[in-house]
Amino acid sequence: MNIAGGKRGRTTIHDVAAAAGVSISTASKALNDTGRVSVETRERVKRIAGEAGFRPNALARGLLSKRSFTIGLLTNDTYGRFTLPLMQGISEALVDHGVSVFLCAIEDDPALGQIHVEAMLEKQVDGIIASGKRVDRQLPVDLSKVPVPVVYAFTEGAPDSVTFRSDDAQGARLAVEWLVKSGRHRVVHVTGPEDFFSVRERAGAYRSVIGGEGLVLYGQWAEAWGHEAVQRIWSGQTGRPDSIFCGNDQIARGAVDALRERGIRVPEDVSVIGFDNWEIVAAQTRPPLTSVDMELKELGRQAGLTVLALAEGRPVEAGVRKLPCRLVVRQSCGGENPTE
Repeated sequence: MNIAGGKRGRTTIHDVAAAAGVSISTASKALNDTGRVSVETRERVKRIAGEAGFRPNALARGLLSKRSFTIGLLTNDTYGRFTLPLMQGISEALVDHGVSVFLCAIEDDPALGQIHVEAMLEKQVDGIIASGKRVDRQLPVDLSKVPVPVVYAFTEGAPDSVTFRSDDAQGARLAVEWLVKSGRHRVVHVTGPEDFFSVRERAGAYRSVIGGEGLVLYGQWAEAWGHEAVQRIWSGQTGRPDSIFCGNDQIARGAVDALRERGIRVPEDVSVIGFDNWEIVAAQTRPPLTSVDMELKELGRQAGLTVLALAEGRPVEAGVRKLPCRLVVRQSCGGENPTE
C-alpha cells in the first residue's frame, strides 16, 4: 500500500491512520500496544506502518507512554575494558526498540556517583544498568532506592536485584579440559590476586579438572607477573609444566615472552591459554593467544533486554544469572581443536 508522506516526504501517524481507516487516537493506541483496540485493527495498523517505514517520533512516544526511551549505564570501569563491550551489546539490543544509552563513568567517587545518578533521573531514564570492574564489588553509590528499574552487569548487585555475570568456573573448565584433551597433563595456573571472586572460581575449576591441588600461583593482573611466574617455575624444584593456564591475557602474554626468552617453544613445548579474549592483547601476542571469551557483549545484550522488560512493567525474576564463556582457539595451543 502506498502512503503519501507529509512534510519532507516523511510518513506521519496521520498518514498511517488514514491508510488504515482509523482515527489518529486508534492508530496511536495500536502502535503503542495501549488502550482497547481489536487484535485485527492493531495488526492492520502495525502492518501498514511497517510497510510505510513509519518511525514514531521519540518525544511523541514519550508523551504517550510516559517514557524517555533512554537507559542509563553507570560504571566505575573508566578504562572501559569491560564496560565498552557491555555497552556495545546493550546498544545493539535496544536500538531496534528505539532506546538510546546514556553513559556515566563515576570512577570510585561516591559523591560523583550520586551526581551522575541524579543527572540520569533528571533526564527521566527508563532504567539504569550498573556495571563495574569486578563481579564481587558494588559500585560506590546506592541504587537500591532509585525510582526506576536497575539491572547489574559485571558488578555485585543489591539484594533481590537482577544481576548478570560471566560463568568464570565454566570458562576455566573449558580451558583446562581443552589442554587435557590435547594431551597436556602438567598444567599450571598463573592468575591474579586471590581476594578476587573470579580468581577463586577459576582456580577451583582448574583443580576440579586436574583432579588435585595442582600448582596455582597468585599475583597481579600484569604482564610482568606472567614473566616473573615463569621464572619462578623454571627456577624451582618441581616438575616443569607442559601447559600454563593464565588468569588473564596480560599475564599470558608475559608468560609467553618469558618462555621465548628461555628458548621454550609455544605451543610445541608449552601450551598457553589466557582469559578475557582481549583482542588487542591476544591477537598481538606471538604466537597469537588462545583465550577464554567472557561474552561481555552478549551479557550486555541480556542486561539491556532485561532492563527494557522491567521498564515496560513485565515481570522479571530476581537473582544472579551466569552466562557461559567460550574458548577462542589460536596458535598458542596449536590452533586446532583437540581430538575427542
